[in-house]
Amino acid sequence: MKTYYSIWYALGIMGLFHLTIRQRFVFLLLLSGCFTLFPGALLMGQSEDFRDYLTYHSRVNQAEVHLSQGHFEQALNTYEEIFDTYDFVFGRDYKIAVQLALYQKEDKRALEFLQKAFRNGLDLKEVRKLPSLKKLRTTPGWANLENSYDSLRAASPNAVDFPTRETVRGMYKKDQKKAMGALLRIGDKAQIAYAEKTFAPHSEEQLTQLKGIISRGGYPGEKRIRNDYWASTILSHHNSISRAYNQKDTLYPKLKPLLLQALKDGDISPYELAMIEDWKIATVSAWSEPGYGYLNAPKAATLHHTDSLRQAIGLRSVALRNQLVAQEAETGMDFFLPDWVTGKIDIVDGD
Repeated sequence: MKTYYSIWYALGIMGLFHLTIRQRFVFLLLLSGCFTLFPGALLMGQSEDFRDYLTYHSRVNQAEVHLSQGHFEQALNTYEEIFDTYDFVFGRDYKIAVQLALYQKEDKRALEFLQKAFRNGLDLKEVRKLPSLKKLRTTPGWANLENSYDSLRAASPNAVDFPTRETVRGMYKKDQKKAMGALLRIGDKAQIAYAEKTFAPHSEEQLTQLKGIISRGGYPGEKRIRNDYWASTILSHHNSISRAYNQKDTLYPKLKPLLLQALKDGDISPYELAMIEDWKIATVSAWSEPGYGYLNAPKAATLHHTDSLRQAIGLRSVALRNQLVAQEAETGMDFFLPDWVTGKIDIVDGD
């Protein structure tokens, strides 16, 4: 088996993409512009606060089990319990609940969920663009809700940290520009050399700055800055510099406890955390170790390990994701599953 040393070549073994190395790197940049771990033992000893976001994600998984089985009213009730318990709710969960209510012909309930979603930070422009919520705009009461949008946003208990948002957006743009430099290098050795000698020092500065931001006010994700991919892209790029670099890296390991706390606090989603750590696992192991099932297709013999990693951070099992994909096809709803893998996650034979 050939050894792969870095992200610059690693994308070459992703069977979904029959592209040159440089084209695959372009794909990585586009992917990071679109979106959107730790063994369970690391989570032991944490409090059992019922508003802990590990519990939140566990409850979401319960709702998704109901979804996968076609028990839509039970799923709706579970989502509503979550909305009534937590001060911050991820926009994805509101969007699913609104669709479910519409599917169940509970238009009033759909509008009530959306009212909560707007107060929680969901963007009106996003709702208008979603094909899955198109029916909502013809629902009686939509016009009044739309007119009350500004006042609902103003009453949000989770105000946007605009200074941090602008800082992180600038960091993200800087990161993307620096990463594009790899496209000017021809060949794997040249790209790895660029990653280690030019991109790595830049990335170390980025992580140092990001650690300060997290320490001062929490992880800059959806709750804090209304964006769930700028910071995670920066971290994913760092974790994919090269096998040699990431085996010796000390910055990310020091940052990891802050990310675990951010998961518990609801500042980072399991999706972001899984992608960040999946790059670490893939790069350090030369794509030989099982991860979360996104970058490497999980193997039947090690699927239990992949699912245990996913469960530890509140992410659904591979089987549940695949059941949800099937339910999407049957109902026409959109469950906003990470599109890093299109459709179902394939499980390959072998060890």
